[in-house]
Amino acid sequence: MTEIPSPMTASVLRGVKDLVLEERPVPVPAADEVLVEVASVGVCGSDVHYYEHGRIGPYVVDTPLILGHEVSGRIVAVGADVDPERIGRRVAIEPQRPCRRCDFCRAGDYNLCPQMEFYATPPIDGAFCDYVIIQDDFAYDVPDSISDHAAALMEPLSVGIAAAQKGGIKVGDTVLIAGGGPIGIIAAQVAKAFGAVDVVVADINPARRELAASYGARVVDPAAQSTVDLAANVFIDASGATPAIVNGIRSTRAGGTVVLVGSADEFPLSVPDVAMRELNVTGIFRYTGTWPIARALLESGQVVLDSLVTHVYGIEQVEEALSGEGSVDSLKRIVLPRVRRVDEPEVRAAS
Repeated sequence: MTEIPSPMTASVLRGVKDLVLEERPVPVPAADEVLVEVASVGVCGSDVHYYEHGRIGPYVVDTPLILGHEVSGRIVAVGADVDPERIGRRVAIEPQRPCRRCDFCRAGDYNLCPQMEFYATPPIDGAFCDYVIIQDDFAYDVPDSISDHAAALMEPLSVGIAAAQKGGIKVGDTVLIAGGGPIGIIAAQVAKAFGAVDVVVADINPARRELAASYGARVVDPAAQSTVDLAANVFIDASGATPAIVNGIRSTRAGGTVVLVGSADEFPLSVPDVAMRELNVTGIFRYTGTWPIARALLESGQVVLDSLVTHVYGIEQVEEALSGEGSVDSLKRIVLPRVRRVDEPEVRAAS
């Protein structure tokens, strides 16, 4: 293993809207782990929620926490059981550590592992810092044709892939997606890659509709145009809005599938509507085995991620990055891992 570098800089959440820069020890990889120098980190809605509220459901920030779980980088050191030839490889990180022993893990559903350790989910630190560790097989090599930003965004791409898999999207399908934010636009691209011939994105915001249309989706303003007659094979909710979910269920054909990706707490479900039309209503929780698929979709050009990046920040600007997430002009915000050196160009928010 190569020499471990000196202490690193980390953006640390100490409480609600309380972020500070700290020096932290560089983590030391265990025998089956690699040490990754972080290159790019995407801002996720969950990061914003922890910043603004200090919790998501049962997960509470009660000790200092490093946010950020959409991450790419370069391997700089390896544990004793890892091939040293991996040092220097550019990688995209699947930011989770399942136990690999429980019934879920043994069945291949490791995303449901009750002992899961997931980046930026209390008490597990994330990647708004210089270096992270991950088990060797969850650091996926990426070719030079995939940028650092796109490699980091393979994480939300994996959400879109998981949604398409759970929906069983196939050649010739009609797919309705509620929400024209990052996940909705990514899910629309994945649906097309899986063979859907009509991909419709519904969003009440005209700017979001315009963005979704630029990625090849047919767009609908649900406030002005009904989608009930669409008879979608698959409906994917990426909005978390109760009216959108209820409308999407009504817009799904008999025998179709409803995939809930958004984070609505509760909504009224018409049992007769589901039962009498034999709808399959399901959700997704993260992903399993999606990084190789994400890499193939990016390499083939069927999915484009770089153009989703609208803003880029230095690590000293994490608070600004989190505060602006969700604005109309924002799709994906990226945080660079290091405080800018004096000989580097200034990091500016991209417009």
